[in-house]
Amino acid sequence: MVHTFKRTIHACYRGYIVQAAINNLAPLLFVIFQQQFELSLSMIGNLIFLNFGTQLVVDAIAVKFADKIGYRKCMVTAHILCAVGLVALGILPNVITPYAGLCLAVILYAIGGGLIEVLISPIVDAVPGDDKASAMSLLHSFYCWGQVLVVLLSTVFLQVFGHGLWIILPVLWAVLPLANGLSFLKVPIPTPAEEHEKIPIKKLLASKIFMIAMIMMLCAGAAELSMAQWSSLFAERALGVSKVMGDLLGPCLFAVFMGLGRTFYGLWGKRINLTGALLVCSVLCVASYLLASLANNPVFALMGCSLCGLAVSLLWPGMLSYSSECYPGGGTAMFGILAICGDIGCSIGPWITGFVSEGAQNSPVLVAQAAADGFTPEQIGLRIGLLSAILFPIIIVGGIIAMKRMRKTEKLPGRVEAEPER
Repeated sequence: MVHTFKRTIHACYRGYIVQAAINNLAPLLFVIFQQQFELSLSMIGNLIFLNFGTQLVVDAIAVKFADKIGYRKCMVTAHILCAVGLVALGILPNVITPYAGLCLAVILYAIGGGLIEVLISPIVDAVPGDDKASAMSLLHSFYCWGQVLVVLLSTVFLQVFGHGLWIILPVLWAVLPLANGLSFLKVPIPTPAEEHEKIPIKKLLASKIFMIAMIMMLCAGAAELSMAQWSSLFAERALGVSKVMGDLLGPCLFAVFMGLGRTFYGLWGKRINLTGALLVCSVLCVASYLLASLANNPVFALMGCSLCGLAVSLLWPGMLSYSSECYPGGGTAMFGILAICGDIGCSIGPWITGFVSEGAQNSPVLVAQAAADGFTPEQIGLRIGLLSAILFPIIIVGGIIAMKRMRKTEKLPGRVEAEPER
């Protein structure tokens, strides 16, 4: 049975590489957009918000209608929209008003990305098999490897062919979602749970354990993106590392370690207790943020940035697996709600880090202390801003402990038995 769905699982793996492409390609071109189209920083920020905001809206809609429309139709449509959006990213800014063209392209591929994010996890979860947690972790590792692939290949392309030919780059990346969309036309799609077997959304939201899971998903997204979004700038400005090395030792190495963590658990997670692994990763995340923000030696600080990728590797897929284990009838609605919470965390985590950083570097007391310690206001601001993100893994630690205690006593919708010993 599992062998029957092997092509389906591989198509889902490629789907997360597509997701990585639409989320990480445009940021690599932001400097080019600024120079060629004279975009302000606020306009660049609006493009980021438009991407994640559109995905949030699509997540919410997909929770309600995806099961009725069908997984296959939704996944094929999602990949087509991603391909069209990427092609539009290269063409529309040179055909219509540049900023309007960029916004339209972002909206198109963000709709596709939102559908992919909501549907891939329940598709893999519905594939017959005993070790759902490992399968989910291995699935999410492909987003990390996709991010590494996008950064490296796109950087090489721009270095070899020059910034003037950047419009070809998104068109080339559009081949991937187009080809994978064709795959979803042919691969077998597992049947979702019957309507009478599904847990109503009201019952899910009435469960205290699920409410904690939602908060933890928000914190997982915030802990991951706070480091991923700020590590490059932090390495360059706060640690004095060059731009190229900052990108390689910041977001790229972060993604490598995150991918390694998810791949390891995906291959050998059957032997590891999921709850214990989530707790260890959360504590390691706290330690990595402390090391990155407080270490005076750049080598140790960069080690903290890299270790954070390993630490957050299991938090997002692990919480999805834990929730699926608690609520086997949760279906698309459950995964969609958790994806919405994760995306909210992805948005507010980096924002809070930046807000705290700006406030710290404008504080007379902190600026004076920074000068005494040999730091510039910007350096101390970035360090304190990054340190503030430690709040998110701390909340996750408390949530894991609370969920483990509550699971022994709370009657879960669609599940009667207590937590199994693994």
